[in-house]
This record gives sequence, C-alpha cells and structure tokens, in this order.
Amino acid sequence: MENEDQLAKYLFQLKKLRRDRNKERGDAPHKVVLLLAIIEGVENGDIISNRISVTPELVLSFKSIWSKIVVTDHLQNFAMPFFRLKSDGFWKLHSKHGSFIPRIISTFIGLREAISCAEMDKVLFSFLLNPISREVIKSELLNHYFADTKDRLTNAENDFVNELTTQVLNNDRITYAERIAELRIKMQVSDFEEEIYVRSGIFKREIPKIYNYTCAISGLRIESTINAQLVDACHITPFSISQDDTAGNGFSLTPTIHRAYDRGLITIDEDYLVRISPNITEVDSVYSLKQFDGKKILLPVKKCFYPLQENFGWHRRECFLG
Repeated sequence: MENEDQLAKYLFQLKKLRRDRNKERGDAPHKVVLLLAIIEGVENGDIISNRISVTPELVLSFKSIWSKIVVTDHLQNFAMPFFRLKSDGFWKLHSKHGSFIPRIISTFIGLREAISCAEMDKVLFSFLLNPISREVIKSELLNHYFADTKDRLTNAENDFVNELTTQVLNNDRITYAERIAELRIKMQVSDFEEEIYVRSGIFKREIPKIYNYTCAISGLRIESTINAQLVDACHITPFSISQDDTAGNGFSLTPTIHRAYDRGLITIDEDYLVRISPNITEVDSVYSLKQFDGKKILLPVKKCFYPLQENFGWHRRECFLG
C-alpha cells in the first residue's frame, strides 16, 4: 500500500512538470522527452544508477524520441531539460566545480563544462528499475503529454538514430567529411558540438559490434549479462584531422592496445599485419605487445566494413615510431 501511495505521488508530480509555455508552440516537451529517454536507458541497461550522467546513449535516445513524437516547432535542446528538471523536486544537479552551479544553462557545451551528473530521487529511480512500475510511469507520461503521437514511438521510420547509423556504416569518408563541414557552417557552435558528440557515440557503439565485440589485435572477447563492454572503438586517423566517423576509419581494440596504437607503439601494415615499434623495450610478460608482431588483425565479416588501408597508411607515416 505504501509503495502504491509513493508511486501515485510521483505520477502526480510527473504530470505537473514545470514547463515553458508559448501561445504559438504550446508547452515545451523537453523535460518529458528527457524522462522518456532515461526510461529507455534503464530498459537497455545503459542507466543503472540514480546518478545520471550525460552520455552519447542518453543524448541519442533523447533525439530519437524527439524525432518520433514531437510535432511542434520547439527547438530541440538536450541541455535545457537536463538543467531545468531541478525545479521539479526529484532531480538534483552535481557541479564539476564544488558547489557552484550557474543560474542558467542552455547550451550543450555549458552543460558538459559545469555539471558532472544529475541525481534522481532514489525512490523514484527504484520505481524505474521495476519493470511493472516503470511501464506505468512511461504510459502515464505518454498518455498525458503525447496522447496524439505516442504510437509513433515504436515506428522505425524517420528515426534520427537510424539515419545517423546509416551514415556511419555506409558513407564513404569523403561524403561523410563533406556532411560534417556542411553542418559546421549551418549549426550554432553548441549544437554542432552536440551533433559531433552524438555521432561519436554511434561510432563507439557500432564499431565494436562490427567486430563482434572482439579486440582486432588480441582477440579478447568477454560476454557479460550486464552492459560491460571491454573493447573500444578506435579511430585509425583522429576525428579532429579526418572528420571521419565511418566504419572504414575504425577498428576495435582493448583500452591498453588502443593507447599503444594512439601513441605510435604499434601500427598495421599493408597486409593488415601488426607491426611493433623497434623503439620500445618490454620485460618478458604474457601481456607484452611484441607477441602480436606479424599477427593479422581480425577483420569484419562484411568486406564493406573493412578498415581502409589509406587510413592505416596515414598512421604509419604520421604516428608510428618506426
């Protein structure tokens, strides 16, 4: 009975969210979309704690849900609801700078610079962890705020995430770089940074998937019942130089080997064989890099996802300590 009363209290709060009102656009949908994105994160296992950080997965979910159910011409903005939910009684912000929190945050850049995470009320979060009460909360939010468009949530068409995923997996590097250059010109600085952050999140998600969550050099692969990925998506040429988040500019590595690659201690030759820098000295160890010298890297099943030799060529010329 007590749990039912507590849930009823939160449902009442959630249906009374403080939202900006505009005569032409109507009430702002941002907070509701963020809460739905958090629920999706809990369902997917991406969010396991009531201390909720800004992650590519959460921003991706926010954008995807927005693209499906928001039909007003409100400007899509992730930072505003993440910051402004603090006025609704169950959301506390934690600063990166002691106790100081700015009076207002409205940009993605500002949010990431100032806020380390938000803390949701523990009891409310416990209801989100429970599949039954989570579904009740989700249904109440959709029925109350998005009664006319809620059915679109399961529609895969016009999905922002699917569109970007297609670009990451299927665009050639020139087409992709041209698209990034076009967005840089068209978008505000903070919006562009959010866009790049999201695209980077898709790259980090899709590259390990292409390699079956296996390190392309060591072969390490660990299966887990929780969301605990142990391989990184590695850019062959840095995004800052190439503007390339496509499959041809990535392969999967364990964090240690990823670091060695970025520092030029290892590279990949024209035959996809691992080469170790002659400038390093190692003690005998089962973890040594030299054990991989001459080993052919794991390649994706589909040839269209192979890492491009022109990218490895750049790394050999510019980074490798040969």
